[in-house]
Amino acid sequence: MSQSRNIDMCEGPLFGKIVRYTIPIILTGVLQLLFNAADLVVVGRYGSEFSVGAVGSTGPIINLIVNLFIGLSVGAGVTVALALGAGRNDDVRKIVHTAIPTALVSGAILTVVGVCGSRLFLSLMSTPDNIIGLSAVYMRIYFCGITASMVYNFGSAILRAAGDTKGPLIYLTTAGVINVLLNLFFVILFDMNVAGVALATSLSQCVSAVLIVRALMKRQDACKLVLRDMKIYKNQLMRMVRIGLPAGIQGSLFSISNVIIQSSVNSFKEIAVSGNAAAQNIEGFVYTTMNSFHQTAVNFTGKNYGAGKLKRISKITAICLGSVFVAGFVAGNAAYLLGDKLLGIYLPDSPEAVEYGIARLKAICVPYFVCGLMDVTTGIIRGLGASISPMFITVLGVCGVRVLWVYTVFTIPKYHTLDSLYLSYIISWTIALLAELVAYAILMSRARKSQEQRLLQQENNT
Repeated sequence: MSQSRNIDMCEGPLFGKIVRYTIPIILTGVLQLLFNAADLVVVGRYGSEFSVGAVGSTGPIINLIVNLFIGLSVGAGVTVALALGAGRNDDVRKIVHTAIPTALVSGAILTVVGVCGSRLFLSLMSTPDNIIGLSAVYMRIYFCGITASMVYNFGSAILRAAGDTKGPLIYLTTAGVINVLLNLFFVILFDMNVAGVALATSLSQCVSAVLIVRALMKRQDACKLVLRDMKIYKNQLMRMVRIGLPAGIQGSLFSISNVIIQSSVNSFKEIAVSGNAAAQNIEGFVYTTMNSFHQTAVNFTGKNYGAGKLKRISKITAICLGSVFVAGFVAGNAAYLLGDKLLGIYLPDSPEAVEYGIARLKAICVPYFVCGLMDVTTGIIRGLGASISPMFITVLGVCGVRVLWVYTVFTIPKYHTLDSLYLSYIISWTIALLAELVAYAILMSRARKSQEQRLLQQENNT
């Protein structure tokens, strides 16, 4: 059933397959953001005046806590792709049956950390006093449903590695519609404010988790999940961790830099925090469009690398980089040019907050394609089985530059402005992109030499 949606990544023309594979991922990400935007729109119109800022300001800290474990789902996807490409079906089966229990354990840990530490984390971020209470309520309820989110992320990573991107789209759409309906139900009818949108999110995540597990159970290939066979296999877990942990550390450290940025934004007045939160939600649509090509690059590269088809990897690189440039340039500029209208949806009664939001969109979205190029290059490197190098590049080139900027340039009174703060983004993206292109060239050169040596050894043996 679900196998009919699989795309063969290792044979045939690439461009059309990459586009067909990526579009459902884009739609999945956009729909997810639309459902998240519904949270902000509902509380902005029916909650208190600080509700948008309260929900929006939790994003960086939630990402900081969650990204370490999301990295493990990346590791699951890459190891499945590599094993499928190499035809190791028994290995695939063990990875699948290791991944879901790992998701459950990860979710349990995150629930404890998130529920118990929400108020402390928000205080460390210098969250304004008039929204910290609402933000803490939102985070605690959100983390009560985080286990379901982990199951969905691990399950969708497996399906995408197998070539199915439509399934996760269908399941997320179903859960998202339920999320919006529950938003309206809890916030408008029961006047639950941010607690209502958090509860709606948690319940809808449970729906997506059930659907993704059901899809894995219905498969008839090596990715089929049998609940009674779930077991953490040590070797498969270690490989997932070897690839996924650096990706998770990278994501968490990336989030630390964003937390520091958010804390710096919080040092301005509350109206700036709300404008910034709304703009972040809009720029998320641009980012998820570009990041979809990152996910495509990871899986196409991983499967072809596992199959030993290095020439196809060069073509995959060119197609994905060109595609993400076009997507990022068009979507980023569209977000800025339509910024006043889009921000007005979130902030209908606050022209000053809209102005703050437009300033962020101009600084971030117009050059956003550079971030897209950086992400796709990272994905290709990770698909080649390397995860340490992109981690270090991101830590130093992105996180390091931003943190250094905040504690040096931003402290100078003349440059203690939001425009100066946002400038750190494009500088960090550019530095990291250049370093990753160098790393990619080195890894591909090594892969070609290794392949040549294997072929020569096979000839000598025959």
